[in-house]
Amino acid sequence: QVQLVESGGGLVRAGGRLRLSCATSGLAFRSYTMGWFRQAPGREREFVSAIFRSGGNTYYADSVKGRFTMSTDNAKNTVYLDLNSLSSEDTAVYYCAASRSILSAIRDVAAYIHWGQGTQVTVSS
Repeated sequence: QVQLVESGGGLVRAGGRLRLSCATSGLAFRSYTMGWFRQAPGREREFVSAIFRSGGNTYYADSVKGRFTMSTDNAKNTVYLDLNSLSSEDTAVYYCAASRSILSAIRDVAAYIHWGQGTQVTVSS
């Protein structure tokens, strides 16, 4: 059974930082594209970052480029997202997800077949 479990969310002041973790089990970690998405109240789920087939290139949404850093620990089957210079616009539930799809679909919510339960990030101004 595939499981993705996020942790590390919380309340932080604007300009602060957080590290999100996503521990995975039950999947061939290195053969999956791992992604982070977020969903703010009243808005659609949106792409944040992804690493293609664990060890490949890393991709970011323009809104987080230069502030967020995604990484993986293949030995722990864990994915991380370091969030820096946070603003109120980053407030959302952050989800970890896994995909077997092609590179061109790396930003597509529909391409991801396994999802975590999400972790709340709240940035106070």
